[in-house]
Amino acid sequence: MPTRDEMLETLAVARAELLARYNTFTAQELEAACTQSETPGGADWRPKDHLAHLALIERAFQSMVRRSLRGDADPVGFSRTGAKNRDEVLAWIHRNNQNYVDTHHDDSLENLLADLARVRQETLTLLEQVSDEQLAIPLPGAPWADGTIGGVLITNAQHERQHLSWIEKGLQQENHHA
Repeated sequence: MPTRDEMLETLAVARAELLARYNTFTAQELEAACTQSETPGGADWRPKDHLAHLALIERAFQSMVRRSLRGDADPVGFSRTGAKNRDEVLAWIHRNNQNYVDTHHDDSLENLLADLARVRQETLTLLEQVSDEQLAIPLPGAPWADGTIGGVLITNAQHERQHLSWIEKGLQQENHHA
């Protein structure tokens, strides 16, 4: 598991990369469909939609960590979805993601970036409050990174990079079809 300083550096670098790229998007690119929704019938996602999603998931990870630290037996919470198997869990996740993105569809870039900054500050504050020993504790049910509290928190960096990669690929395909 990375050290606390390595975690902070990884989160900062990934965020800087994300913001640097978003600063170069044109208004047209920000509104262009770049990835298909994982929800049947869901609207394609634009780069702006990915920002809303990233904030949603980072908050979800914070909640999982807090529930785990309180001793919740299912801090990830997939059992609370009513899903009976992995496919149903994934369908629930995709619907939840799409509903959140749809709710924030008309948010301005400035508001989306401000929300993303707020949620990152909440993650950094949580990271300050968690001891090194707690960072190494397994988070029950967490399939991300090494499954520890620290692993879940650092996954935000990988998540940002993954979405940026999907956006780039989608926009390149869109430009080839234009």
